[in-house]
Amino acid sequence: MYKVQGYLRDCLDSLLNQQFRDIEVIAVDDRSPDHSGAIIDEYEAADPRVTAVHLPVNGGLGPARNAGLKLATGEYVWFVDSDDWIAPESLTAIAERLAATAPDVLVVDYARAYWDNRIVRNSAAAQLQGAPEVFRIDEFPQLLQVFPCAWTKIVRRENLLRWNLEFPPGYYEDLPFTYPLLCAADRITILDQVVVYYRQRRHGSILRTNGEKHLVMLDQYQLTFERLAALGDRATPILPVVYGRMVDHLLVLLGGSPRLGSDHPANSLRRRFFAGAARLCRAHEPAGWTPPPELGHPVRYRLLKQGSWARFSGPRLALRALRMARGKVRGLRRRGGRLKYRLKRSLLYRYYRVQCKLPVDENLAVYEIYWGAGYGCHNRAIYEKARELAPNVRGIWLVKPEAVATMPPGVEYAVNGSAAYYRVLARARYLFNNVNFPVSTPKRPGSVHIQTHHGTPLKAMGIDTQNSPILAAQNNFAELLRKCDRWDYAISSSPYCSVVWEHAYPISVTTLEYGSPRNDVLTTAPADSAARLRAELGIGADEKVVLYAPTFREYRKPGDPLIDHRELADALGPNSRLLVRGHHLDRGGDGTDADGRVIDVSDRGDIQDLYPIADVLLTDYSSAMFDFLVLDRPVVVFAPDWELYRTLRGAYFDLMAEAPGLVARTSEELLTALRTGAYASPELDAARRRFRAVFCPYDDGHATERVVRKVFHGEDPDPFGPAAPLSGVLPRPLVPAPAVD
Repeated sequence: MYKVQGYLRDCLDSLLNQQFRDIEVIAVDDRSPDHSGAIIDEYEAADPRVTAVHLPVNGGLGPARNAGLKLATGEYVWFVDSDDWIAPESLTAIAERLAATAPDVLVVDYARAYWDNRIVRNSAAAQLQGAPEVFRIDEFPQLLQVFPCAWTKIVRRENLLRWNLEFPPGYYEDLPFTYPLLCAADRITILDQVVVYYRQRRHGSILRTNGEKHLVMLDQYQLTFERLAALGDRATPILPVVYGRMVDHLLVLLGGSPRLGSDHPANSLRRRFFAGAARLCRAHEPAGWTPPPELGHPVRYRLLKQGSWARFSGPRLALRALRMARGKVRGLRRRGGRLKYRLKRSLLYRYYRVQCKLPVDENLAVYEIYWGAGYGCHNRAIYEKARELAPNVRGIWLVKPEAVATMPPGVEYAVNGSAAYYRVLARARYLFNNVNFPVSTPKRPGSVHIQTHHGTPLKAMGIDTQNSPILAAQNNFAELLRKCDRWDYAISSSPYCSVVWEHAYPISVTTLEYGSPRNDVLTTAPADSAARLRAELGIGADEKVVLYAPTFREYRKPGDPLIDHRELADALGPNSRLLVRGHHLDRGGDGTDADGRVIDVSDRGDIQDLYPIADVLLTDYSSAMFDFLVLDRPVVVFAPDWELYRTLRGAYFDLMAEAPGLVARTSEELLTALRTGAYASPELDAARRRFRAVFCPYDDGHATERVVRKVFHGEDPDPFGPAAPLSGVLPRPLVPAPAVD
């Protein structure tokens, strides 16, 4: 495993939670820089079938598999990729097939699993049909037309060792493993059903990279033919098929694949690949071989084998010129239509486009939260620390017109939709947001987008909400990911958050696991600041304060409270106050009552300013519970609709089983707990501190400084000590039950 923390649990759970249990799982950490290593240690501690291996240096997929093979003791070996997962009860089907046929190699099928929940079966699945129950590869050569991957092959271990089929380093390591493996086997059988769900990651796949590393494909094919030659006469019948597969593969990369960079004929990397491919073809073409009809490009093959780059690339150069000419003609035809369209565009948008053509302002940062809701959250802390540590950078907030009145004196802002708004949005070097900027905002070269998020997630976020019956219909997830693709940095407050964000937002981004900037104030605020706010709200120094901060529910009418606020205040008894903080999407409700026992603080700036005056936090599924942990004060969770919320919104762990404090499932339970003070006990204190160790491991009051120094000055913080293990509070994004197309 390498950089798979967002998917690793899906993989391990899919293997370990099956009815068939006679397996060992050797999990190899290929020096992964994320929390993958900690996750496998956790599984090793919890399940004796798991062995965690940590390699001293990163060596790539091939060497990592070899390291695992050396420790394997099972009768059969299966190399499973750590970002894929296995179909339910497939291990039983595999075990039954192995017992019935005693093969050297069992081949299973797979389906591609996309981020949008599409599951599409292997396009070559038909090649698996019609095979004898047990066969040699020369008796069923059409199997070689299937994608040559190791993770669809379950192999008898003693044979694998006898054949000495180790994986080579570098990309395309499956090629010199799979073809000789199938050739050497005396007994092959097929389980013609989807067993592996092959995750199609939007980022991280070698098929979406480019550069010189793809030259290793030539070496891997050379090794493939050397290993086949070592097998002697038994390889002879399949050489033409393997050779044809190689030719097709080489021509795919030479046919404009971005893996070799620009497809311009002058590209030196493409020319080097072509020269090596030509040598391969001339060295290994079987006697009498002719391109089969399904190859589709016999002329290009002959030009490749001749080795003349000029002849091979000439037609492509002509085609490029023709395409450019056609593009100019189409541009002339559209010019009139474009002019008409431009005249219809708003003056402000044209102004924005003009501003985008001007240089990026290296000393300009813009800040926004909740689509212009005002001044607060992590961005407030970052803005204030940047004024101290990066005073040369001008900070401007983007706010809605109705939020202007809430902006503090001296804080510069631009109203959304104004000329100033479009100007700073177009010109800023640094762009901070805890949601997303509009999809029409381009990612300008030289700009830096920082996603700060808005709290530790219990509820499903990002594409994980595709399984929500409410949110799935309300969101355009493709558009969401296009917005997220602009992120350069994403702030994470804990290892837990890092794992969840990676799963919820499958993008290429640098995670800054530095702690929670908005929580710094909870450890650094002056000792008398809470007293001043109490006095401002008319709360006595000796009065007990309970802060009630419920989350937003998509399935409830806004402003409809779950419980009567006055009842809560009465349950607290005399000499107490109830502060009610509505979610920013669900403001409105009972308001402040006449005698001041219930105080509505929904519009009083940042909730972080209210935490220090609260003796107890009453919440439900809000991220407030994680932030409040920093103060190490009692938390009460009111969860009358947990099952409904979890079903409709989704959750990453079972809050009822792992809560940071007392859980009340009914109004009666809640009122009783408030009357009796049952929310405070040594057992609940211990649970709260365990939670804090997991969710707030870096909240030492310096998270904001770490972010500012990294983003504005490029400084990396000193390494943190190890965080608390994630066991007990496990982010487990649910894998949907696949429906194969």
